[in-house]
This record gives sequence, structure tokens and C-alpha cells, in this order.
Amino acid sequence: MEQPTFIRFTLAGEQRSRFGLINKHGVVDLSQRFASRWTSLDDMIADNALSIVAAEAAEMAADIAIDAIRYEPPLISPGKIICIGVNYPNRDAEYQDNKESAAYPSLFIRFPESLTGHQQPLLRPPESEQLDYEGEIVLVIGKAGRRIAQSDALNHIAALTLGNEGTVRDWVRHSKFNVTQGKNFYRSGAIGPGLVPYHDASQIADIRLTTRVNGETRQDDRTCNMTFSFAWIIHYVSTFIPLQVGDIIFTGTPTGAGARLNPPQWLKPGDVVEVSAEGLGTLRNAVRDEE
Repeated sequence: MEQPTFIRFTLAGEQRSRFGLINKHGVVDLSQRFASRWTSLDDMIADNALSIVAAEAAEMAADIAIDAIRYEPPLISPGKIICIGVNYPNRDAEYQDNKESAAYPSLFIRFPESLTGHQQPLLRPPESEQLDYEGEIVLVIGKAGRRIAQSDALNHIAALTLGNEGTVRDWVRHSKFNVTQGKNFYRSGAIGPGLVPYHDASQIADIRLTTRVNGETRQDDRTCNMTFSFAWIIHYVSTFIPLQVGDIIFTGTPTGAGARLNPPQWLKPGDVVEVSAEGLGTLRNAVRDEE
């Protein structure tokens, strides 16, 4: 991790999830140290406490070794999971066929069960071999609001993380105006490794986002090239639905997904997908068939 990162995790032989912070020493078990104050990262976000605890725990001695934990998706009970489609110019060009770019993004939702954690397997369903990857930067909302002004929008972010917006391509084409099925196969996508507290716009204004498959770079772009900015996305989404604490927004993926390669290259068991961004670390998942 490039900076202190909040995680949710389990230990071998335990069913209950813990939450902690990875610093340069290892994993600080915040669920033990702060048990009387919070029971989850969800609670810490609701109390606007991430930055305070990050500063306090940055130099704490580790309670657990990193290789002893099993990562879980950071939030136990995320709110809405909203995904922005076609949000990088080259990606947009893949869909436009020389038409003008759309004035608004495509939006769709994911369900929590469609996502797994860092270093956990992405599941290829038996119904299709067309499992694809989409590396993205993900926003976690920490301040509720409706019709949020762009000038104030970034102040509503509690934390940042990474996502692999895994997609079963043939199932997104089952209907002309509906992609929900192909975007929600069980554990077909991932989120993590953990939550990096949001401080200011420089964290996301112009950072590099890449996706590698088996070490080969497939996606590579910068956030300064996004068609719809982070602030604009928050403003736009909050216009039609109130954003609540714990809502999650996947902000779009660059060009280079497997579906657009010639020939298409679908993920198969044994493949390893790594989504990386400056300051946010790397989200890593191997692919296996769903049993």
C-alpha cells in the first residue's frame, strides 16, 4: 500500500469480519482497539472519522501480519452501487461509430453480491465464457446530499478505492436497453484493496489508472482525460436521487477491455487481473470457474 489504507478482513478459522488499517508495520486491528466506538468501517465513515483515525494509527505497531488476513469488500452494508459507463474519450469512441459524444453518461447499478475483495477469486459463471475486466476508480460517499453543486461535490467523498467492474459481455446484450444481468453475476467483479481517506482534489485530479492481465498492460489512462469529472458525476447523480453515506460510485473505465481487442480476449481460469492507480495501490484478483 502506498499510504495508510483501511481494510475489512477475516482471519483463518474465524467467521466474523474485522476492520483495520494497513500501515508500514502491518495490519492494525482497529476492531479490537476501537471496539467501544465503532463496529465497522461503515460506522467510521458515518462518523467522518477516517482521516482522524488514519493519522492516529499511521505509526501504531502492527497486530497482525498482512499475509495472515483474507480481504473482504471494505463495507459490510454499502448503500447504492452506481456505475458510470463510457467515461474516457477513447472508450467513448469505441461505441460511437464516428457519432458525436453523448452529453450524458450511461448509468447502471450493481449489487453487493456481484463484488468480491482483493486477492479473492473472480468467478466465471458456467453460463458464459465472456467474462471481461474493467478497471476503475471508485468513490465512497461520506456526506449525504441532494442536487449537490459541482463546486461542493468533492467534499462529499469520504474515501477512494479501486474496482474491477467485471462484465459478462453476452449477457449485457440480452436486451436493447438493459445491461443489468451482465454486470451482476455473482462475484464477477471486485473492489478494494481498502479505503484511502479522501483529502483534496489533487488525489484524483490527474492520476494514472492501469489494468494488467497476466502482467500485460491492457488499460492505461489518466483521470484528467475523463469525459465526466468526479465532481460532475456526484452533481449529476445527486440530481435525481439523494446520495447517502456509504453509497459507492464506480467512475468509468478506459479503453482496452477484452471485448474490444481483435480478436476478443476473455478472462479464463488462472488469469490474474491487477487494477492500479497512483496513491490507491493495486487490486489483484485471479479468475476461476464458479462451482
